[in-house]
Amino acid sequence: MSKELFKDFARRHPELASSVMQGNTTWQKLYELYDIYGEDSPVWNNYFTTQLEKEEKTPTTFKEFFNTFKNMDMDSVQKGVTNLQKTIGLLQDLGLASLGGSKAVGNTNVYQPRPLYKHFED
Repeated sequence: MSKELFKDFARRHPELASSVMQGNTTWQKLYELYDIYGEDSPVWNNYFTTQLEKEEKTPTTFKEFFNTFKNMDMDSVQKGVTNLQKTIGLLQDLGLASLGGSKAVGNTNVYQPRPLYKHFED
């Protein structure tokens, strides 16, 4: 069989590329299998996933995600968030202190109304 036919076969089945990328096989081995057995051989069942298998994996993944989320200790999550907020506040205070700024941000540009008797910097 020709290399072009194998390339077309590989393009129609991206699972082969995934298998090679994961290090499970090599292109040379896949080509030899294609050359010996052809396209319709059951040897390809090891590399192809059916649509049903793909559909079964998705709910399992969501189920695992929700089970993991359900089993989380919310008190420890809250403590972690609180510690993170304190750390961010400390870093902000240190950043303002190193720049020589005041602690109250925004007080430098406070609006002061012009007196009624003064016109344009008189």
